[in-house]
Amino acid sequence: MKKIVITGMGAVTPVGIGVDEYWKNIIAGKSGIDTIKSFDPSELAVQFAGEIKDFDPTEYLPKDLVRKTDPFMQYAYIAAQEAIKQSGIEIEPERTGIVMGTAMAGVSTTAFTQDALSGAHKKVGPRFIPKILGNIAAANIAIDYNMQGPSFTVSTACSSGGDAINIACTYMKAGKADVMLAVGAESVLCPLVIDSLANAKALSRRNDDPKSSSRPFDISRDGFVIGEGGGALVLETEEHAKARGAKIYGEIAGCGNTCDAHHVTAPHPEGRGAMACIRQAVAEAGIELKDIGYINAHGTATHKGDLVETAAIKEIFGEHLPYVSSTKGATGHMMGAGGITETIACIKAIETGVLPPTINLSEVDPECAGIDFVANTAKKADIRYAMSNAFGFGGQNSSVLIGKYIGG
Repeated sequence: MKKIVITGMGAVTPVGIGVDEYWKNIIAGKSGIDTIKSFDPSELAVQFAGEIKDFDPTEYLPKDLVRKTDPFMQYAYIAAQEAIKQSGIEIEPERTGIVMGTAMAGVSTTAFTQDALSGAHKKVGPRFIPKILGNIAAANIAIDYNMQGPSFTVSTACSSGGDAINIACTYMKAGKADVMLAVGAESVLCPLVIDSLANAKALSRRNDDPKSSSRPFDISRDGFVIGEGGGALVLETEEHAKARGAKIYGEIAGCGNTCDAHHVTAPHPEGRGAMACIRQAVAEAGIELKDIGYINAHGTATHKGDLVETAAIKEIFGEHLPYVSSTKGATGHMMGAGGITETIACIKAIETGVLPPTINLSEVDPECAGIDFVANTAKKADIRYAMSNAFGFGGQNSSVLIGKYIGG
């Protein structure tokens, strides 16, 4: 079977734009969560989020592209731009494709446009439809970089980014492309989404202390924090990457995708789908559980979610428990973008021998105890394999297993 390797990475996150800035700040334990600045949140029950800070899209993109794109598309494009540049790839149009992952596409543009209508149809711009369609993010990237190969947009809730990696790998293993760009992006910050999630009691309400509001695995956690951003990976077959002398940052050792088939919003209480997903990725990699040294957990800081994921990890790994951390303490829940940016955290952990911490973890929930969650401070560890988990509404589960690249 063809080996799939990583030759480029890009990130747009609440703790920094660019992979280097992102990695530096999550290792330092910095929080990217603060009071919302892009609109007035004062009348909302939840007034904070992981926003992209001081963001001027015209510093990265042509003004015409900015005018016709939703923020989630801009984050996707900028992350892709960085990944492609880092890879040094020369696009071979018919052998290069793209898979985009996003949970809610242009929902914020939809909400703000509806608010502005007041019955006046002339206020709806001609670019409204292409600004809200999920696939247009991939289309814009494909058009500008002349990627004529496979093109998909995946919407599997919060596992969308991880599933984008999985599908990209599947197409290369099937011989339908030599290079695939896997991208994930999200920007859902608007009163409509915030009110709905707040009314569902899914969000933290620590308006008085935003920076410590996201508390994965902590006894005092009270819900997740919305984050936004984008991530991208250039993936190639090993044969193609070696032929052009590319720098290889790691390999996609295995991927898993399952469904709980249980409930629209709640995880299966015994972690049935999550465990099957992890096992699927490990089986594809052909390694033993003890070979995995680190898991970047889904770890959203919801009560049920953290308990189920922890129980699943304990059940599967037994006495070979890896280190586990959730970078959502720093970035918030970036939904479709998280599956990519958290995979990047795994790649960097293997490359640097440093594990990112779970910040704001003061007291581990006794029901989660028994795992080293790398609380608050980064930890040195020499690991060969790391896994990124992403679980979403609908019982969607994604696991991506990254391996240190050993040239052959």
